[in-house]
Amino acid sequence: MACGLPAVRNRLRSALWEEPSMSELSNSASTAAVDEQVRAYINSILQALGSREPMTVLAETPEALRRAVAGLSREQDGTPEKPGKWSVRQVVRHLADSELVGGFRFRMILAHDAPELPAYDQDLWAERLRYQEADLATSLEDFEALRTMNLRVLRRATPDELKRAMHHAERGDEPLGYLLSLYAGHDLVHLAQIRRIRAAIGAPVG
Repeated sequence: MACGLPAVRNRLRSALWEEPSMSELSNSASTAAVDEQVRAYINSILQALGSREPMTVLAETPEALRRAVAGLSREQDGTPEKPGKWSVRQVVRHLADSELVGGFRFRMILAHDAPELPAYDQDLWAERLRYQEADLATSLEDFEALRTMNLRVLRRATPDELKRAMHHAERGDEPLGYLLSLYAGHDLVHLAQIRRIRAAIGAPVG
């Protein structure tokens, strides 16, 4: 059964954090096609992580992110890869807000039994929270502070607690340990995106 673009976009956003390009689907996209794109995106996140230890990646990302954005002017960090795509400034603000959402999810999983947790619309957050007006240095500080807080909680999690799960209305239970892999892969995907943006705007990472 075919579904309209708003329904398609909502299903994709429910999947996780999709890169902005994931919402570029035709009005005739089928439910099966959307599900396949969701699976493909999640697989791409897990492939980006590969065999790396999720907690190690999560701990290393703040410094890697600082290196990735070093030396950009205000004009450069606000320049998108191409029209309709995000700038480095928007990507870093997204990472900070994603970390805020992640911290809530992690704590709900640890404190509650199979909580049902809502998705959020990252495009609306970017638009209505005015990511393009954000200050890059402030966004970096926010991300680092939130990641430090979350790692402090996650490092105390026992093997049994990593098996505790949130309940997703469409995908069912997702254990905390699995979410850590997704968040670590998400870090790597967006670090690669920043490098790609910098190359596209003529300001490659030195």
